[in-house]
Amino acid sequence: MRESEMKKPKMREPNDVILRTVTKVAVFIILTFSVHLFVSGHHNPGGGFIGGLAFVAAIVLLFLVYGIERVRRNIPIDFKVVAGIGVLIAVLTGARGILIGEPFLKQTFGHANLPLFGKTELATAVLFDVGVALAVIGTSLTIIMSIGDDR
Repeated sequence: MRESEMKKPKMREPNDVILRTVTKVAVFIILTFSVHLFVSGHHNPGGGFIGGLAFVAAIVLLFLVYGIERVRRNIPIDFKVVAGIGVLIAVLTGARGILIGEPFLKQTFGHANLPLFGKTELATAVLFDVGVALAVIGTSLTIIMSIGDDR
């Protein structure tokens, strides 16, 4: 062996099996809670904004544990496009009212008989919340990835 090889200690990957396992469970719980916040926003506190932020919290946890580059490889989505689509959905949902001669963001709703859910209320407010959630997710993750990018 060379003298330079003997002096350098070998660097090993950290053994973080517990951290990665707990993260998988925590991310699942956070994402489930995010969906709950989004769905309950029509009748209770919650909605697209806070549901989107909870979703972002789960992704940020993945960034911290697995690294931004690894998560980016596994989720190959351009979040700027997601933000743009979200804003477009929210604006078009609001503009629908103007097109039919009513106020901006005028909500309409109806009922449908869905196979698993039975009689269910469908409202345009849900479409607006989808747009808000996508805008929040896209914008937040774009900012976080820009700040965390070390290139």
